[in-house]
Amino acid sequence: MNHFYKNVNRYFHFYKYEILVLALLQHLFIGIFIQDLEFYIHYVWPLNMLILGIASSGVYIEKDQWKKNIKNIFLVIVIGFPISLWFHFDISSAFMIWLNIAYFLFFLFILIEVLKFLLTPNYINLDLIIASICGYLLIIELATFAFQYYFYRYPNCFIGVHNENPVDTYASFVYFSTVTITSIGFGDISPSIHFTKLLTSFFGILGQLYSVLLIGILISKFNTKNN
Repeated sequence: MNHFYKNVNRYFHFYKYEILVLALLQHLFIGIFIQDLEFYIHYVWPLNMLILGIASSGVYIEKDQWKKNIKNIFLVIVIGFPISLWFHFDISSAFMIWLNIAYFLFFLFILIEVLKFLLTPNYINLDLIIASICGYLLIIELATFAFQYYFYRYPNCFIGVHNENPVDTYASFVYFSTVTITSIGFGDISPSIHFTKLLTSFFGILGQLYSVLLIGILISKFNTKNN
């Protein structure tokens, strides 16, 4: 058993960013393949959070124990929200507000470690490139849950959001976050109150700043490797 654990640990160490990027992609976009929203809420949602929690473990393998403990606490919380629905808890506005706070902090905690990795080495390799993709997807995650937090507190702060159920709302904000951060901006969903307008502007700038700085970092590391 101990040998198996070491092998799994080694696998997560070598492929941590490949595993994380796949987990982030399935969390953000698995709804493309699922039409049954009740099935998504009760089964897919807790499962994809479990996958994401396990996938993020690789980022913390060589980190301090206190970081692993905080990550585990966040993991229990973010999985606990969807599992609580199995026991007939209502999806109230208060439930969704606290959910979005917990998820935002969970993804922020992962993003900080990914950014530290991007800034540390003086070389460029596949891990660095895939970690940079993880960082971009994590910013989309942060934007999604930040926008949702305000939406559940102030339902009129966005125009054009489908809010028939939490899955529709989540899909709307994944879409809105993506088109905002990538500067596509179709305009079918738009902020209508000053603080959501400012928050949208902030994430738009953050997305562009991340791209510009990332290109500079990768070029610098590439030149360093060549030298």
